[in-house]
Amino acid sequence: MLAQLARSSDPNLLVGFEHADDAGVYLIAPDLALVQTVDFFTPIVDDPFAFGQIAAANALSDVYAMGGEPRTALNIAAIPDDVPAAIVGEIARGGLSKLEEAGCTLVGGHSVRDAELKFGYAITGLVRPGETLTNAGARAGDALVLSKALGTGVIATALKRGQARDADVAAAVASMTTLNRDAARALAGLEAHAATDVTGFGLLGHAREMAAASAARLTIFAEAVPLLPGALAYAAHFRPRGLNDNRDFAACAVAFDAAIGDDLQALLFDPQTSGGMLVALPAERAPELLRRWRNLGLAAAAIGRVEPPAPDQRPLAVVPGSGQ
Repeated sequence: MLAQLARSSDPNLLVGFEHADDAGVYLIAPDLALVQTVDFFTPIVDDPFAFGQIAAANALSDVYAMGGEPRTALNIAAIPDDVPAAIVGEIARGGLSKLEEAGCTLVGGHSVRDAELKFGYAITGLVRPGETLTNAGARAGDALVLSKALGTGVIATALKRGQARDADVAAAVASMTTLNRDAARALAGLEAHAATDVTGFGLLGHAREMAAASAARLTIFAEAVPLLPGALAYAAHFRPRGLNDNRDFAACAVAFDAAIGDDLQALLFDPQTSGGMLVALPAERAPELLRRWRNLGLAAAAIGRVEPPAPDQRPLAVVPGSGQ
């Protein structure tokens, strides 16, 4: 679809949609740029307040992934006639609680009637042009570090079918409602070369975009990837449609070692909601980033490395081991 659109020739557009980055970046002064993104989706948990929190955290994440700070938000809602106003109010209240935590001001929004409930935000943030992060700067020799565990898609699917354990759902909700603000701020001084948040396209979908934008090859150590409680078991039986779509999109770019089981492969394609940050940075800096992230209570792990491109090999490789 985007291939049909002409690229902007505006010199102030610093980051557009050419490399599938998390947000657009537009220069408004020599030392200041806007970061703009939008995201909304259908409910993935039963609790309306938590759904609103997750929707807000997910939208805010794109700004953090670009190195920016969110400043304003516009609400987007599609509401069926049979959803009580009190439920919609709880969703909005949950979202507002996360905007306030982020220091982001709700300035308005737009709602429509629809057959299916949807909720989210358009977020505008600020960034200094020289501090912008993109998915295009990964360098050979970099370490790949992930800040949150995977598995929100399969856990949400199990929940919809009434088969998810309460403790597993609680762990997933806790992860999804954690802002990426502090994880992004922890990158200060560590020379991060590239970053993205892991959301709807799954770990391998976003890794594919980073590899393509950076003209690099990424190797991921399967056993190093952190997983939410129960995620591997749910992957055997509760795979969301988005997981299969992601596999169709990205599998052609991935070389899996034969030892990697199908359930673990599936989780690497699992669509994440308000997932963690995937960062490429100098290998010698990775231990300090892991220390900072773990001090924040994050399930952080070094999950791979960046290598030079190899024309005769796929841009992503998933191999056994922890990489240690």
